[in-house]
Amino acid sequence: MRIAEINRKTAETDISLKLDLDGSGKSEINTGCGFLDHMLTLFASHGRFDLTVKCEGDTHVDYHHTVEDIGISLGKAFREAIGDKKGITRYGFMILPMDETLILSAVDISGRDSLTYGLHIPTSRVGDFDTELVEEFWLGFIRNAQLTLHVKQIDGTNSHHIIEGAFKSIARSLRAAVAIDPLYANEIPSTKGVL
Repeated sequence: MRIAEINRKTAETDISLKLDLDGSGKSEINTGCGFLDHMLTLFASHGRFDLTVKCEGDTHVDYHHTVEDIGISLGKAFREAIGDKKGITRYGFMILPMDETLILSAVDISGRDSLTYGLHIPTSRVGDFDTELVEEFWLGFIRNAQLTLHVKQIDGTNSHHIIEGAFKSIARSLRAAVAIDPLYANEIPSTKGVL
């Protein structure tokens, strides 16, 4: 079973998170930030990951610590659940349309953290959510999952659609990358023999 549970408590957030890479897309999300709840619900559904997230954060300040720390916790859960990486496909990509928006994402579960972020979100907020936090979320995620992520906005004018398209596209790229490839069932998918 490729399951991980992360509990992370700081002076700013208290997070409990459970991830099952081989789930059916079920989620139970309560972050204290409605927009992030929505994005994580979509992420779980499109990745077919079972995901439970509970966070108590200093949202009276803003959502920065909550968003970043959940990204960190989700990244740690991915790294732990993937384990020794034997048998994984390793790479995944998706070009995802959402109305006027088109988002490309590509993932390499490489053991190296790298983010190439190409979203151009036209507004500074969606509801009460600061859109600059999207990049903070993915930075926290990739640094702790130790993977390479490229996300690029090919088209789009609606801030909500751009962010939602990115979460859906990345989820589907990750789903492909963590899938078990029968050709590599007992192998690390690298000529180095390690990832």
